[in-house]
Order: sequence, then structure tokens, then C-alpha cells
Amino acid sequence: MLANLSQLNYLTMTPIQAASLPLALAGHDLIAQAKTGSGKTAAFALPLLTKLNTARFAVQAMVLCPTRELADQVTQEIRRLARFEENIKVLSLVGGSTLRNQANSLENGVHIVVGTPGRIMDHMERGYLKLDELTTLVLDEADRMLDMGFHDDIAYVAKRCPAKRQTLLFSATYPEGIAQLAKQFLKQPQEVKLLEQHAESKIRQRFYEVKNEERLAAVATLLKHYRPVSTLAFCNTKQQCRDLLNVLRENGIHALTLNGDLEQRERDQVLIQFVNNSVSVLVATDVAARGLDIAQLEAVINVDVTPDPEIHIHRIGRTGRADQDGWALSLFSPNDRRRVAAIAEVTGCKLETHQLGDLPAADETPLIPPMVTLLILGGRKDKIRPGDIMGALAGEAGLTREQVGKITVTDQTSYVAVARNVARDTVRKLGAGKIKGKSVKVRSL
Repeated sequence: MLANLSQLNYLTMTPIQAASLPLALAGHDLIAQAKTGSGKTAAFALPLLTKLNTARFAVQAMVLCPTRELADQVTQEIRRLARFEENIKVLSLVGGSTLRNQANSLENGVHIVVGTPGRIMDHMERGYLKLDELTTLVLDEADRMLDMGFHDDIAYVAKRCPAKRQTLLFSATYPEGIAQLAKQFLKQPQEVKLLEQHAESKIRQRFYEVKNEERLAAVATLLKHYRPVSTLAFCNTKQQCRDLLNVLRENGIHALTLNGDLEQRERDQVLIQFVNNSVSVLVATDVAARGLDIAQLEAVINVDVTPDPEIHIHRIGRTGRADQDGWALSLFSPNDRRRVAAIAEVTGCKLETHQLGDLPAADETPLIPPMVTLLILGGRKDKIRPGDIMGALAGEAGLTREQVGKITVTDQTSYVAVARNVARDTVRKLGAGKIKGKSVKVRSL
């Protein structure tokens, strides 16, 4: 395991790992407060992996997550951490794949399941998911699960787990509901609270004073000045998301929105395009952005100042990850001064306030994303793997590795980012050629 960790570049522990791993490895129940991107997946995955009896093909650990995206990310991370032992089976139980396929996988024997409460309950109610040998239950991003109304589902699942088990609860914030959940389902838990302050040098915060009616136009002004490749813009309502989207598009800025009205497939497509750097701005509400963990995000723009300083810290913590720098730009009106003061107090730093009028004249060169996402009609069901797509791009389309970005293969479709200047030509060549010996339909999104 240690050799695998050093291969994966896990060389020093993050603060949450250093604080929680000794307690979790000693077998204690745990309440740990940590934000997305703080290394918490390894903080709960390593203890549950050390307890597994790999010879027993029964579910011994279960991780509950608020969203399908987070469950998929956690599944992939646990698989990477479990590479030291050949035979560890990790299964993601989320929507988007049929119950029957998942039930077949469970029947063949699985050590760890990761999933959303609703889908896990479905499998339990049908008798597909048996938890008699469960030794570890993890509640990941428990505050979000409560926000999304999953309290009763969590209770249903937890009550049906063996009483003799270890429960690890991870949460970015600590609302009242978390304390109640802990009292119900954890035994003498140890508490680890890390209100990590983001390194000042990594996240550069600026507050710009605007009139209410200038807010949306101000977002376009900031984007043209700072010119980030990828920006997450937070709005308070779905309507404001729609209005901002229109303003950005009028300014020639490639933007998409994430909201609760999207079907899962549409949501996946929006996220893939954003992560691929083929869209400059993702506009979202706090609820819609739950479970998002984007590796390289250059800027966060708060279109409104949130009344809760912890949510502000959580929002801006999505930029400036690892060795990256990031901008956190917030718009506030004179009525928001008290909110800004509360954020300054909680973060313990003096926040810079600026006037938009002080910015130099905007660069009017269009802000164009460097990549374009191509949609290929063919996926895992057609036995297509990322390597097959890369092979076709290099062979049929003559692209170099540098001209190709992220490749994502789902059951029915595949997505690949290619450099914008070769996108049209690539669509034509791939459409005329073959992937894995088959003709496929290709279009740009």
C-alpha cells in the first residue's frame, strides 16, 4: 500500500489526513469537518482498505455520497488507492446504469460499494445488497445529503447496517442536522474540525462594489479583464443563472448553466464540456454545484455575496487547488457590507474592496475556450475504450497528443476534447473513418 501511495504521489499528508487517519485506523467512529479537495477520500478510504478481508467476496464497506458525480469520483479514487491488492472489487451504485447490471455485479461479489442514498435503498429493498458483513460505513459530504433531503434515506440505510461497525462522517459545514445524525448513528465519535483557511498566496480574493442592476454586466467586465480559462460563477437563484447566461452570451463568452431542471445526461454533458475547457464559464447555484470537484479552476465569481461565511469559504475553495493559483472575485452592493465584514472576520483576513471603474479598459479580444468537445455515438457497450479513441485521433485524424484533451467514455457515448483550430477537420476525418473497425457518428457540442 505504501509503495502504491508513493507511486500516486501521496508523499505528505494533508491536514485532514494527518488529523483523522490515526483515529480512523485505531477503529474510532469519526466526525471530520473538511472541504471538497482537502484529501478526505484518502482519509476514509485507507482505513477501510486496511480492514478488508479480500478473500471474502461480500460487501464490507459502504460510502454514501450526495450526488452521482461525487460517487463516481470517490469510486475512481478508491480504485486507485486499492491498486496494491489485485482482487479488490469496488462498485458504484448510482443512476445511469440499470439496476439489473448492478445487481449482477453484486451477485458476483463486491468488497466496497459507493453510491447515492436512493439507489442504495433500491438495492437493499430488492434484496440485491446484503450488508451482514459490513464493517465500515462512510457518510461523505453529509451536510449536502441533509440539504438535499436525504435524512430519512440515510437513517433507513444506517439502521440496517450491523451494529458492530465503524462509522466515519465527513462534512464541509457543521449544521445542527449533523449533530443529530451523529447522535443517532455514531458511537462515542472522535471529532476533527479543520476550518482550513485557504493559503492566501493561492487564492487571491477581490471584492468589487456594484449597484444591484449592474451585477450581471459586471461579471462580463471581470471576465474580460482577468481572462481565466475556466470560471465557476455562483448565483443565488435559477432565474439569475438564466439571466447571467444571456448576458455572457451577448458578450461573446461561451457559458453553460447547471441547474436542477437538467436531466442527468444533460448535466453530465455540461460538466464534461466545462472540465474539458471547451466552455469558459459554468453558471450554477450552490445546490446545483454540489458534489462538483473540478481539478483546475482558475476563478470563482460570486455574483452575490452569500449570507453564510462558511458557504463563501466552501465556494472559493474550489479554486487554487494543489499547486495552482486562483482568483476569487465577489460582487457586493452597499447593502452587503455587513456580509463582507462577516466573511473578513471568519477568514481572519483583511479583504480588498475595489471599484469596477478602476479597472483599465477591457480587452475586447473574444474570450474563446481553447478546446472543443466532440460527441461520439459509441461507448462501453460497443467495447470502445479511451485508447481506441486516441488511436483513431492519431491515425485517422493525424492529431498529436498535445491537440487532444480529456477522453470520457460512458455506456452509450464518448466525449473527447480537441484543440479548437483542428475541431472541424477532426469531426470530418473521424466521421469518414472508423473506431475499432466500426464507422461512428461524430459531432461537436
